[in-house]
Amino acid sequence: MHREMPMEDYLAQGGKLTSPINVPPRARAELMKLMTSFVDSELAGSAGFAGIINLGPGLRERMAAARIVLEKIRAAETVLNIMAEFGTDIDRYATQHPWADRLPRDADIGATRRDGDMRLAVLNYPFDGWTDAVVMNFLMGHAVLIQLDEYSRVSYQPLADAFRAVIPDEERHLILAREGVTKLMTCGERDAVTASVAYWWPRVAMTFGADKSEKYQELRRMGLRHRPNEALRKAWEVEARTFFDRLHVPVPMTV
Repeated sequence: MHREMPMEDYLAQGGKLTSPINVPPRARAELMKLMTSFVDSELAGSAGFAGIINLGPGLRERMAAARIVLEKIRAAETVLNIMAEFGTDIDRYATQHPWADRLPRDADIGATRRDGDMRLAVLNYPFDGWTDAVVMNFLMGHAVLIQLDEYSRVSYQPLADAFRAVIPDEERHLILAREGVTKLMTCGERDAVTASVAYWWPRVAMTFGADKSEKYQELRRMGLRHRPNEALRKAWEVEARTFFDRLHVPVPMTV
């Protein structure tokens, strides 16, 4: 790679790195945090959906949930293989944390991570039945796609490519969730859907981080971020709110 500028300027202006040996120490640390959070979230998410497969009201719904479990594990493996190039022992990673563990439903941990487990905080909360899982999958599905679009432009090219490869699976998950919520509304589940939206909306909103973040500027200089947290969250709000407005389901105001 040839350049006549400092590494930070090169990355901030869209430069790409392709090998672990070329990644500066600070960028390496942040890159590992990003990959670890993604992998932990995918493994925790897959464990959560594995627990509700048999709650599906029909075979099609159960197959959809099983497919989500499979594809989330596959996405985790894709990024884990990149982490292995940075020295991560991927053979023990799958058993590093009890991925299926959840906090009580009424716990309030904000955006806190727990005991080295880097899953998004929202994935520490349990589902309250099938309807609740479908609603959460819809809200989180929109958030994941917005975040993957952001991460698919990171300055480490192999990871950017991996995130782009995951997007089609996540798009299918969102389609399944949209169909699932719509079907629930036609089956008399309006009150349950409304309650689940009220529960999950603020928790999913927190996955975008604080609106005013000094960390964002640092990550931007490393080429690991491009749009601020507030812009990503607002994009999610508009898309999710538009969907529920059509169904005449109220949504909370995001703080």
